Amino acid sequence: QVQLVESGGGLVQAGGSLRLSCSASGMIFRFYTMAWYRQAPGKQRELVTTITSGGSTNSPDSVKGRFTISRDNAKNTVYLQMNSLKPEDTAVYFCNANRGTLHYWGRGTQVTVSS
Repeated sequence: QVQLVESGGGLVQAGGSLRLSCSASGMIFRFYTMAWYRQAPGKQRELVTTITSGGSTNSPDSVKGRFTISRDNAKNTVYLQMNSLKPEDTAVYFCNANRGTLHYWGRGTQVTVSS
């Protein structure tokens, strides 16, 4: 059974940093594209950033230069380093693993950025 468990969320002041982790089990981690999504109250879930099995990354302009995704295949873990956080980054952050038609989600971790 695939499990994705996020950690590292919390409360931080604007301009601060957090590092989220997502630990995967029950899957061959290195074969999967991993991603972080977020969902703010009253808004749709949106893609934050992705990293392919080959290590290529992609992210929207809203976080480019501030957020960095990385993965450690030996530890079955994907990370999200978030710097220069803004109040609008406040959301529940979800880890996602996908390979073709297979998609798995974690339960999320809350990130709150105070102004």
